[in-house]
Amino acid sequence: MPRVKLVLEYDGTDYVGWQVQPNGTSVQAVVERALGKLLGTPTPVEAAGRTDAGVHALGQVVAFSAQQALPMKAYVKGLSGLLPPDVAVVAAEEVPDGFDPRRHARGKRYRYRVCNRPVRSPLRRRTHWELFSTLDVLAMREATGHLLGRHDFSAFRASDCAAKTAVREVWRLDVVQGGDELAFVVEGSAFLKHMVRNLVGTLVEVGRGRRPPRWVAEVLASRDRGQAGPTAPAHGLVMEEVFYGERPGVAAGSEEDDGE
Repeated sequence: MPRVKLVLEYDGTDYVGWQVQPNGTSVQAVVERALGKLLGTPTPVEAAGRTDAGVHALGQVVAFSAQQALPMKAYVKGLSGLLPPDVAVVAAEEVPDGFDPRRHARGKRYRYRVCNRPVRSPLRRRTHWELFSTLDVLAMREATGHLLGRHDFSAFRASDCAAKTAVREVWRLDVVQGGDELAFVVEGSAFLKHMVRNLVGTLVEVGRGRRPPRWVAEVLASRDRGQAGPTAPAHGLVMEEVFYGERPGVAAGSEEDDGE
């Protein structure tokens, strides 16, 4: 019974999130439905992390145990052909039997995208947070320095976050500017529920000039979600890559990722 790892890309706009839920269609549901058709039997999948409603992915990783051996191109081509247009398999490989996409992950990279032009952008309304006021990029970059390293990120977790501990390590947090777009690129060992979106919402408060860069350090130290900025909208967020040994950080599986 081969163990298969897939890398998925999807537009999360029309889904209730990755995980199967009773209130609508999830990405997991359409993937498992397509796998069932391809393999001829129900096939549950395990994912590297949960993405919320509206969140996108370029590099979501899933794994499953197949009831039969198929060439990997059957998943990249055949399975993609059974999936809806907003979900695709971009890579497939056979992995050891014990591979767990969540426990074996050593970190993730998320990218949060902002459109910062003074008028609406119809083509980016489903993929970027549209902010029409000028943002101070240098101030936001200064503020990111307070968030790097291993900290208790309680101030940046959702109120219903189920993680047992809020201690996480962030080793990269860049503010990248290009034309009328900004991107917040975040890499870390694992993430709390809404953590990336709350980090972005807080940094945007600095970018708007409402708070000084040092305020971010005060928010972090407070461990109080009420002290941080608003949660950035889900549709600007992309799960870009899951790392398996390529990045430094904690030992695999030692931190729980509560999804985004």
